[in-house]
Amino acid sequence: MQSTRLPGKVLTDICGYPLIWHISNRVKKSKRITNLVLATSNNKADDALERWAKQNAIDVYRGSEQNVLERYYGAAVYSNADIIVRITADDPFKDPAILDQVIDLLVTKHLDFAYNNKPPTFPEGLDCEVFTMKALKVAYENATDDFEKEHVTQHFYRNPQQFTQDNFQYEKNISSLRWTIDTEDDLKMAKEVYNHLFKENEVFLMRDILDLIEQKPYIPLINQNVSRSTMYSNN
Repeated sequence: MQSTRLPGKVLTDICGYPLIWHISNRVKKSKRITNLVLATSNNKADDALERWAKQNAIDVYRGSEQNVLERYYGAAVYSNADIIVRITADDPFKDPAILDQVIDLLVTKHLDFAYNNKPPTFPEGLDCEVFTMKALKVAYENATDDFEKEHVTQHFYRNPQQFTQDNFQYEKNISSLRWTIDTEDDLKMAKEVYNHLFKENEVFLMRDILDLIEQKPYIPLINQNVSRSTMYSNN
């Protein structure tokens, strides 16, 4: 709830529902994910998130605000997870089909860690990272610097010799598209897409958004000037 650039964004209304509802609703459409846990912080500002989750029958685990790796590990232990899918709560277009493909990559190749963003080929905001409980435990016990503790999966990326890992790529590189929410312009772009595509009891997918912006090329221009994460700005 205490996002520095856009406070309260996870409960911002989009088409009559808070952003966190849209994200959780999309995750629930996955054929591979069996349990959803909201891993939020102990900060009092996040009490509102816990209330929302309980009202919507979603499990909640609360932990350190700064040591997100510790919070993830605690949430995984709490939910007795064997495979963890990391979903960030400011990405309004998470695609359940893509989530399942990254999970399948990890399972079929018996990996410790699978992802779709290094190098990125999907739009920023469709990121998916999947890892085993065993790997998470190793990271939790061995991560030492604040960067690795704040960014859950960095210990994996930094130690490829220790964790078997692979990247799931799209057929072409469309990572120049920005589909996440950090600023008001990002929110305007997301609302524009939802106003065109959202329907009750349905989930629109990446392909639907790509078709929409082909018809309405002004949409990606709405937030084209927002500064991007290093992973995407360097690609």
